[in-house]
Amino acid sequence: MPVERWSAAQVSAAAPDASSLKSAQKLAAPTSWEQRGAVDDVLWGLCRGSGKNPYQVCVDVAGPAYKCSCPSRKFPCKHALALLFLWSSGEVGEGEPAPDFVTEWRQGRAERAVKAAAPKSTDPAAAAKRAGQRAERVAAGVSELRRWLDDQVQQGLAAAERAGHRPFETMAARLVDAQAPAVAGTVRRLGGIAGIGPQWADRLLGELALLQLLVAGHDRLADLPPELAATVRSRIGFPVATEDVLAGEPVRDRWQVLGQEDSDDGALTTRRTWLLGADRRRFALHLSFAAPGQTLATDLVPGTFFEGDLCFYPGALPLRAVIKDRLGPTRPLLPEPIGATGLSAALESWAAALAAEPWRTGLPVLLAGVAPSADGFLTDATGESLPLAAGHREPWWLLAAAGGEPATVAGEWTPAGLRPLAAWAGGRFVLAAPPGPAGSAPRSPELPPDLLATALVGTARRPFTATTVAAGDASIPLGGETSLLEAAATALTYRRAGITPATGHPAVTPAPAETGRPVPSAAGVRLQRLLDGSGPQDLLSQWLGAAARWGGHVPPETLPALFDAGRRNSVIRPAIARVAGERGRWLAGLRPDWGWVRDEAPGTAAPDNPETWHTGTPGERLAHLTRLRTVDPAAGLALLREAWATEAPEDRARFVGALSTGLSLADDGFLDAALDDRRKEVREAALDLLQRLPGSALGQRMAERARAAVRIERRALGRDRLIVTPPEELTPELRRDGLAAKPARGTGVQAWLLEEVVAGAPLSTWTHDRGPAKVVELARGNDWEVPLLHGWAKAAIAQGAAEWATALVHHDSRERTGGLREAVRWDLHLLLPPADLARIAADFLRREDHLAHRLLAVHPGPWPDELAVAVIETVALRARKDKHSWQLAELCRAAAPVMPPRYAPHLTKLADQLHRDGTDPARIRAVTELARTLTFRHEMLQEFE
Repeated sequence: MPVERWSAAQVSAAAPDASSLKSAQKLAAPTSWEQRGAVDDVLWGLCRGSGKNPYQVCVDVAGPAYKCSCPSRKFPCKHALALLFLWSSGEVGEGEPAPDFVTEWRQGRAERAVKAAAPKSTDPAAAAKRAGQRAERVAAGVSELRRWLDDQVQQGLAAAERAGHRPFETMAARLVDAQAPAVAGTVRRLGGIAGIGPQWADRLLGELALLQLLVAGHDRLADLPPELAATVRSRIGFPVATEDVLAGEPVRDRWQVLGQEDSDDGALTTRRTWLLGADRRRFALHLSFAAPGQTLATDLVPGTFFEGDLCFYPGALPLRAVIKDRLGPTRPLLPEPIGATGLSAALESWAAALAAEPWRTGLPVLLAGVAPSADGFLTDATGESLPLAAGHREPWWLLAAAGGEPATVAGEWTPAGLRPLAAWAGGRFVLAAPPGPAGSAPRSPELPPDLLATALVGTARRPFTATTVAAGDASIPLGGETSLLEAAATALTYRRAGITPATGHPAVTPAPAETGRPVPSAAGVRLQRLLDGSGPQDLLSQWLGAAARWGGHVPPETLPALFDAGRRNSVIRPAIARVAGERGRWLAGLRPDWGWVRDEAPGTAAPDNPETWHTGTPGERLAHLTRLRTVDPAAGLALLREAWATEAPEDRARFVGALSTGLSLADDGFLDAALDDRRKEVREAALDLLQRLPGSALGQRMAERARAAVRIERRALGRDRLIVTPPEELTPELRRDGLAAKPARGTGVQAWLLEEVVAGAPLSTWTHDRGPAKVVELARGNDWEVPLLHGWAKAAIAQGAAEWATALVHHDSRERTGGLREAVRWDLHLLLPPADLARIAADFLRREDHLAHRLLAVHPGPWPDELAVAVIETVALRARKDKHSWQLAELCRAAAPVMPPRYAPHLTKLADQLHRDGTDPARIRAVTELARTLTFRHEMLQEFE
């Protein structure tokens, strides 16, 4: 194809909303498509749906333009987006002939283009009459607005605060009736300022002043230059026909799409897209609108460029434009856009824009070589800075992508600061993150205090008679008979236009260079899908495990979302720290709630470097101690003993855990002493190691207690039996050695103490002359059977005894036995040999036991064929016979993360067969989703090979 293939980020940017993107990424698998191909610039495909016939999908990537036979009203729909994702990953070939629906769509588009280009006939006299009538109504509305503005100033803004938003709504409704919708919207917004938020009076007076300036401009329309008159008419709400705009002189250029911003006022969604011509260095604003329930146009993709003709709306500062012709395909805009400027040049353009159009509230900028500061600014190499707007003052997305190095940033400069839209860092295009909570960034008043004081009480009580007005350090003379609002408009415009770059906001220290390799690019794209919710959510830990084994670092732009995922789920933190790289550790140091990354990071220092132990981060010190224990356990223990008294409590627990490497009886004394530590986590870590250490003093003490509480009576006739004498009270010695203070619900104190004593004793205490199964059988029918079984089960879990786990699970499955608590039983399953666990799970499935789903989840994998086949057979049976589909969906969800991916084709065939049999679409979706997840996992793991 002549069009350069889009990246996954550019396809994502074309999505109309987050739900469409998520659905599309699920469909972006070859198994979801019957056919797909490309002809010239058009992609086409047949996507399987819930109905009998597949959806017919077409995408013209040169437009772009979209067509799909699905009932969705979104453009592009999820099927078109999925086809684009397949194309971006090279999964769409060009050899297959296109079906008839593709040819018909292309011919129809060509015919409509010719028809649209044909001139349209109008009645000039009727149009002139309608324009005159509208001008009269608007003039009447503006006259009423003038009187209303005078009333606001005479009565004082304090009165407006008491009245609330109703007067503004009333005036706005009158202006709507007068066919002045743009100025009506401005007045309506002012109702949300009066009395609300810091500096509300300053903000309200400034907006009223600009309205007064607009009214004055309307009164002098005939005397204004044509360009300024067009601006005033536009700000009032006079429409300009698109045909008239397209009749103007086109501007041809290579138009770079810098970024987009969507806003929703409840009645209409507006998408503002900023473009910059690479040759003429001229900015353009493209607007698209959508009513509720409709989707916005997505033919302009941020991070791309196209060659074409734009026609601009008339005005003193013509920025808004429509696309007249595209003369070439859309291409990625890399490594960075052309036309970036410095901060001073950007502010000079802003001053010139206000001189031409004082009502402007924002101007596009493309800044070269800027980096974030620690206090909410972007700073260039000269030390000049611009503040970021509220909600953007912590640009973690930019810090992650650029690592503190200078980057090219596109944004919109406003009086409140810079609103970033996108950045190009290290040859990569990165969209800005949506604004966060505004926080408490201070706002300075823009108008002089004397004007505010007079406006608050009202000119009826304090007449305005000043002949000058202050604007910063300047004093601006006023003409005769200047009103307060006119003076405020003068001061506000001068102040905004006179902004200069700030100083004293140094950029953050850049991140160190990466020492490792990045993960494969395809794996990085898949990680982004997992983080943004468009991929299976329960596969993130599997992806992280595969990446940690591969040994690379993640794409830097994924770090903020990845750290937030780790902040919510502590289980995946170690894996995140291993793949965060130097950039991740640097970024985590800038934000306290990401500090766990540095603690978990393994570090790279050699074990024989003593400085690491004294000066490294907690993660580096832990890695140093672990490696030292690998080569010299005694030296590692000595190092820990020496620093033990000065270590922080949370670090002591982590360092005790490091003794598991090279654990021996030489560590027994130190660990036994740690049982007296004041920190619970330290005591628990020491207890865990001592329970796994054969011959430990703790084990000997617990064995002695266990033999005192339980002894085996050998009998000449009949089977041997257990004689149980449980402890009567929880002594300080028992508490020190790890016995819990409270019994489980429904368990007596003596039974609980017996269970804990047996749990703490080495399992070798019971197996001098018989195996675990025979020991467990001795408890059958005993009055103390339940605490004995639970004690042995806890000991098996703590000591990792698979043979005991097998005996206890087998015993628990028999009839008329004391049952194990569910939590203990499931922990025992984790110790079973995979083959045994698979047989139990398969048996549960065939017996339709609801616990089979949980057994599937704990199976360590890989699944044997017996278990996988049993699951597929159960899925097929439930899809056809179950009364409720939720059981099938639950089984598919349980199997998705763990079933071997090689069974995806079997499930795809099953879904096709169910479709041909007319099965309920909800059941087919569950099976299809399982097949997709298996395919996703297969591709995910293949990307690391």
